[in-house]
Parts: sequence; C-alpha cells; structure tokens
Amino acid sequence: MNPKTRALNESAILIALATILSVLKIVDLPYGGSITFASMLPIIIISYRHGVGYGLISGLVYGVLQQLLGLKTLSYVSTWQSIVAVIVLDYVLAFTIIGLGGIFRKSVKNQSASLALGSFAVCIIRYVCHVLSGATVWAGISIPTKAALIYSVGYNATYMIPETIIVVLAAAYLGSALDFKSETPVRIKSEITSGNGSVIGKIVPGLLIVVGLIADIVLIFSKLQNAETGEFDFSQLADVNWLTVAIISCVAVASALFVWMRMGKKSDASSKTN
Repeated sequence: MNPKTRALNESAILIALATILSVLKIVDLPYGGSITFASMLPIIIISYRHGVGYGLISGLVYGVLQQLLGLKTLSYVSTWQSIVAVIVLDYVLAFTIIGLGGIFRKSVKNQSASLALGSFAVCIIRYVCHVLSGATVWAGISIPTKAALIYSVGYNATYMIPETIIVVLAAAYLGSALDFKSETPVRIKSEITSGNGSVIGKIVPGLLIVVGLIADIVLIFSKLQNAETGEFDFSQLADVNWLTVAIISCVAVASALFVWMRMGKKSDASSKTN
C-alpha cells in the first residue's frame, strides 16, 4: 500500500477511535470537562507514526468533531466574539496541538519515553488553552470574574491532571509493547520477551497495574471539583472512598504478582523440559 494512503487510512481510523473514547467518559464533571479512556492517545500515535504534519491535521479534524459534539457549549455565550474565542481556544487550538505528540520521536530514542514525553507536553499545552479560555471567555459565566485566572487554573486542573496521568501511563505502556515505527505495529519482542519469558507474563502484570492506577486516579480526582463552585478543592479528599482505593490497589498489585509468578514458573518448567 502507498505510504500516503496508509497514513490517511490509519489517521481516519484513529480519529474515529479517539472520538469514541472521548464519548465514553469515565467521569463527566459538573462544571464542564471530563476524564476519558486516554482519548488523546490515538492522535498522538498518528503524530508519532506519520509525523507532526499528519498529527496536526488529525488533531484539527478531531477538534472539529469535538466541537460538533459539544455544540450546546456555545449556547452559554452570547456575543459572536465569545463564540469564536470558545471555538478557537477550547476546540481548535486545544485539540489540534495534540498532533504535536510525536515531536520527540527523533530526539528521544526510547519509544516508550518518547510517547510519554510527547503526551505530557501536549496535555500541558491543552491545559493552558483551557485555562486562557476560562479566564477570558468564561469569566462571569461559569467562572467568577474576580480572580478568574486563579480560578480557571484550579478548575481545569480537576480533569486535566487525571487525564494527563492516564494518557501518559497508557502511552508509556503501549510504547513498551508495540513498535509504532514499523510499517505495521508489531509486538516489541526484545522488550517484552526475553529468553523463555512468556508474553502474557510480561504484558498482563503491567496492564493490571496501569488499570489499577487509572481506577484510583478517577476515584480520587472525581471528588476534587467542588460541586457547587467547580473549584479545585483538596478539602474534599475526605469524601474519597479510600477503602475502595486501597482494595483496588491491593487487588491490582496482587493480581500482577500472581500472573508474573505463575508465568515465571511455567517458563522455568518449559525451559527445563527443553
């Protein structure tokens, strides 16, 4: 298949995947913003595999789709200037910059680290876009006019911090499992399998830990946005179900250790047999 055709086909599929992930929200916070299943990651992968150019165009298309899905947002602003500002800051810029996620491909040789750094960078830039929008367009609407910038910083942090953690963890994990530089993404044998080690014994424990971390992050950060004001409120940590957090953490770690030890024994047995 022609490389350009392949890149376009992959981009279309990954944009669709990103859109689906953005709709399947883990937590939808009361004053806007949501925590998703790493919905930005497909766009970052496009950028990493095919270059920043494809990434930015894909990010723009993704941003337009997000705007169409969030059209009701525009009903809260009245002037045409504010409507344009919301579209530009909260959608066009905020999502187009996700296409910069592959910017570290050449400078950072380790794929996992490169994807994680790229993910972190674009999340920070997206966060800045939302903060600027909140401190300007939304000041006096959903954000108090007084100290609007400080409020916007805290308000947008309630969903962007956990979103960033989830995306970075997912990017680092996939980057260690699949080779995105090859024509067709394949398993990284040199990093996932060594000697007689089992693929399952390497992949599953890490996946269990990542899932446990994501669950804990969601449980904690979903409580940090004050339902009445929308502010970032550490005092609400008391409302977090810490027992559930502890149980999930213990189950994830115990399950990961069990699988790792189980597969390790099978690998040793297989080695002795051979």
